[in-house]
Amino acid sequence: MSDYNTHYAQGRVAAQGAAQVDAGLRAYMLGIYNYMGLALLLTGVVAYGVGSYAEANPAVAQTLFGSPLKWVIIFAPLAVVMGLSFGINRLSASTAQLLFWLYAGLVGLSLSAIFLVYTNESIARTFFITAAAFG
Repeated sequence: MSDYNTHYAQGRVAAQGAAQVDAGLRAYMLGIYNYMGLALLLTGVVAYGVGSYAEANPAVAQTLFGSPLKWVIIFAPLAVVMGLSFGINRLSASTAQLLFWLYAGLVGLSLSAIFLVYTNESIARTFFITAAAFG
């Protein structure tokens, strides 16, 4: 009782200021999550489109996944990430954003081989289970 805090009102002022900062942070993070969600959508659409096309055309599947081109497809996302990370301080915002979308598309291309191995139902079920686990 001898350590009674009579300055409790000061904490409320600080909390109110923090709430204003958090609103701006929330808006910023919402924008980031929107970009990430759209990039994930692009990745999924590219993976499904290329995988379905390769499944319908065995010659395309052989060219993409049975030739040395498969190594380009596998390592292209890594090359873009390295280019982005090494040059992020020198790149303009529009160039960095273009590389981000390119990366999302290349990841979809590299993941498209999954559609040749697993059924669409299995992939969709796994996707929705993972999405439910994260949010």
